[in-house]
Amino acid sequence: MKKQLQTIKAIAVFTLATSGLNSQTTADFQNLTLSPSTYWNGSTGTASVSTVGTFTSGNCVFPNAYNGSFGGYWSSGWAYSNMKDSTTAGSGNQYSVRSAVGYSNSTVYSIAQGDAKLKFNASAVGKQMAGFYLNNSTYAYLSMKNGDSYAKKFGGVSGNDPDWFKLKIQKYFGGILSPNDSVTFYLADFRFAINAQDYIVKNWQYVNLTSLGNVDSLKFTLTSSDNSGGYMNTPSYFCMDNFQTLNLVSGITENKIVENSVNIYPNPTTNQLNISSTFSIDKIEIYNQLGSLVFQSNSTVNDISTLEMGIYFIRIKSKEGIIITKIVMKN
Repeated sequence: MKKQLQTIKAIAVFTLATSGLNSQTTADFQNLTLSPSTYWNGSTGTASVSTVGTFTSGNCVFPNAYNGSFGGYWSSGWAYSNMKDSTTAGSGNQYSVRSAVGYSNSTVYSIAQGDAKLKFNASAVGKQMAGFYLNNSTYAYLSMKNGDSYAKKFGGVSGNDPDWFKLKIQKYFGGILSPNDSVTFYLADFRFAINAQDYIVKNWQYVNLTSLGNVDSLKFTLTSSDNSGGYMNTPSYFCMDNFQTLNLVSGITENKIVENSVNIYPNPTTNQLNISSTFSIDKIEIYNQLGSLVFQSNSTVNDISTLEMGIYFIRIKSKEGIIITKIVMKN
C-alpha cells in the first residue's frame, strides 16, 4: 500500500549556537561536598536558625527551606545526601535512598519532599528537558512495604488492596503552570489483578520528560491511596539523580522560514524514512531523546529499522542552514 506523504510546512531554519544537537548538561550532584554518611538539609549548624535558600547542580536550581522551630527540621524543598542506610525504618532515616547509593553507584544524590519545585538557570530556562533518574527513599519504601504507626502496609493483609504511590511532574512555561502538560510515575503500584506484578520501586528508574516540551521550571506532587483526615499517610519523599537538560529549544528560534521545502515521510514510521528537499542536503543526523547521535548520512536516510520505538530528532544540514524536527518510530 502506498504510504501517505507528510509535508513539513513552515520549518524554521537556523544556525546552531552550540557545537551540536547532542549537547546536554547533567545535574549529578557530584559538585556538592559532603563528609561520609552525611546530608545537607539547609541547616547552618545552629538548629534554631531558619533558612531559605538553594543549591545548584548542572543547570538545575533546587530550593530548600529549613525551620528552626522545635529543635530544627527540614521543612520543604530539596536536600542532598550520601547516606547509605537502606534498612532502617522511620523518619529518623529520611535522607537515605532505598538503593543505598546514587544512580550508577554515584556518591551524592538528592531527596525531595512532596510539592517541591525545581528551577533552571539562564542556560536552561525555556528549553527542553531530557529526564532524570527516580527512586524511593528508604523511609517511604519501608513504610509501604511493612506499614508503620502512621501508614498502612501496601496491599493490606491479603495483598489485594489496590494501593499506589504516584509522582506527578508539571511544567511552568512563561510563568504559568500548565494543567495539561504533565508526566506521572508510580513509585509503587498494587493495582494489578495478579499480586506478583505489584511493586515498590527500589532501584533507580528513568523518567522521560521530553513530552513536556519547553520548560521554565517544574512542580513535583506526590499522592497516595493511603490517606486519612485529608492528609497522606505515606511518607512524602522521593529521590532524584542525574537530571539531564537538553541544550535545545524544541520550538526552534526562527531565522528564515522555508515553505514546503522539506518532505519527511512516512512519519511515524516503522523502518523506512524518506527525505526530499528543494535544496541540496549536506548532512543528516538522527538523535535520540537523550541527545545521543544514533544515525548519520551525507544525503539519504532510508533504512532506520535498527532504531528502537520512540521519539527522535532529525537534523538536516545544508548551506541554507539547519532544520530540526521530530520523527516517531513505532512498532
